Amino acid sequence: MGRSVTPTIEGGLLVAITVIIGLVTVYVPILGMFAEFFCAVPLAVLTTRQGAGKGLTALVVTFILLSILISPILAARLALSFGACGVALGWCVRKNFGAVKIFLSTLIVASAAQVLTLGLLLAVMDVNLIDEQIEMVRESFNESFAMYESMGVDKARINEAKTQVEPALKTFTFLLPTLIMLSALINSLAVWFTAKWIFPKLQLKLPTMPPFAEWRFPPIFFYTAIIGGLGMYWGFTRGWTEIYEITLNLLVVSALVGLVQGFSLLSAVFDRYKVSKFLRRFLYVIFVLNMFFLQLLAITGLVDMLFDYRKKFFKD
Repeated sequence: MGRSVTPTIEGGLLVAITVIIGLVTVYVPILGMFAEFFCAVPLAVLTTRQGAGKGLTALVVTFILLSILISPILAARLALSFGACGVALGWCVRKNFGAVKIFLSTLIVASAAQVLTLGLLLAVMDVNLIDEQIEMVRESFNESFAMYESMGVDKARINEAKTQVEPALKTFTFLLPTLIMLSALINSLAVWFTAKWIFPKLQLKLPTMPPFAEWRFPPIFFYTAIIGGLGMYWGFTRGWTEIYEITLNLLVVSALVGLVQGFSLLSAVFDRYKVSKFLRRFLYVIFVLNMFFLQLLAITGLVDMLFDYRKKFFKD
């Protein structure tokens, strides 16, 4: 933006850009799926340059305009899922926070936004997205089973597969908190990478994350994984559904964090022994496609939180 552009005009332009992106998200097939990820960037830019007050005002104005042009529900989803994240990211950048603190702050806002969005849909439209998704998956399985049956597949095998579907879907419902967190994580990553791409073009600086090979998480996740495993056993064997549900989410989240640290440790090993890029990618694919290797990597990552293998074994 040139020097002749006043803050008010700049704010208006960025709001207009956000509204246009929102309209593209709703009305343009395929392209809209990608455009959605850019909804946060104009508000992040505005907040970085003019402060949280202007950013929040712009968010409200954007919500009102989108409510008029599309619908209040869709406008609320865009405003909460991406707009609020953009304001949070811009405020953190303006406060000169580090990259990790910026991302975690954005993730917290995104998680709260996901909860609010689901609550809004349930309160206003009496729609439970999770139940609808589960029903869609159930119907998809039933159609697949019917097709296999028409093709002459043994009914005993089909019935055996059917008996495995319902427990899997039930476990899926138990993992609602984890699914909300993963959805928020995807939103946060989208906001981070789009801002990382756009900010330098506007002479704004977004801090750089530490190299992936140096990523480490606190040991608390090692202990929550143990608590989660024990709680799942007790909850399952004693029929404590609430305990089972809570500790299942605890274990899954801890395992996912351990998996990220496991890949970080693997990256550090590759750096240490100067493994070629081609071989690295090949080994990454092997690990991703093999469930046993993924579990082994997650456990290794959790244990690494306690013992820090890089510090113990990579000393020069």
